[in-house]
Amino acid sequence: MGAPRLAALATAGAVVLAGAGVGTGFAAGAGAGAAQAAPLATAVRPATGGTLGVAAGQSAAAAWSAPLGAPKRLKLGAKGGAVEALQRRLTELGYRPGKADGRYGGTTLMAVWAFQKVNGIRPTSTVATATWRALENPRTPKVLVRNGKATRAEVNLSTQIMVLYVAGRPKLISHISSGSGVPYCETSVWQGKQQRFCGSARTPTGDYRTTWRRSGWHKSYLGQLYNPIFFNGGIAFHGALSVPLYPASHGCVRLPMNVAEALPGMLGTGVPVHVRGSFKRT
Repeated sequence: MGAPRLAALATAGAVVLAGAGVGTGFAAGAGAGAAQAAPLATAVRPATGGTLGVAAGQSAAAAWSAPLGAPKRLKLGAKGGAVEALQRRLTELGYRPGKADGRYGGTTLMAVWAFQKVNGIRPTSTVATATWRALENPRTPKVLVRNGKATRAEVNLSTQIMVLYVAGRPKLISHISSGSGVPYCETSVWQGKQQRFCGSARTPTGDYRTTWRRSGWHKSYLGQLYNPIFFNGGIAFHGALSVPLYPASHGCVRLPMNVAEALPGMLGTGVPVHVRGSFKRT
């Protein structure tokens, strides 16, 4: 953020609050006692250039009450007004950082990862200058299916991102972990007897539709799936306690638990699911 912009915010009445051990100014609504600050116009940049619209139903001129002198490095475990502002902004843009409680924990971390990946920033637990700047002028996710249905789910295996579009707009954007691609053979008790299961641990690309689902924890022959929504045979979106920064599943699309909690109420049966790309390990 340049000096003229900071000066404009300061003269508009921003106040300084303590956040994550750093003096941080916030506009109204970002923390208790914050004063009214001049709005920042938020132009949402499409990932592929041109005008694709805006994230999470925002208007192009939507304002974000950005932190004044935002912390250069906001680390996992931080607390305070800067974290709350981060959480509120991510929520506005369609990400799921959890409750805006000013605590930077694992749920907020996975929303930060998703946002960083969409905006071409190497995912990290640290929210630094590049991430703060991107929050002011965010990209929309790359559209994988140009002529897709207005309501659809897109899974980008290259970036490990899932986007749920509703009425043509990105309504939910989430970090995922898809199939590892590492062949497996595992032995488990299934249907009352011990059996051995082998597979390729791939999440196949293609065009599918959501089918059956289960509420809560569902036991499969390869483990426990939370709120699974199946879309390709035994492959499902589901919540998991581990959703790392690399593909790690047997083929399903793992989601953060809070995303899996919300998704069944947003993603109906028979909705198109498009899976594209391939993950390259670095």
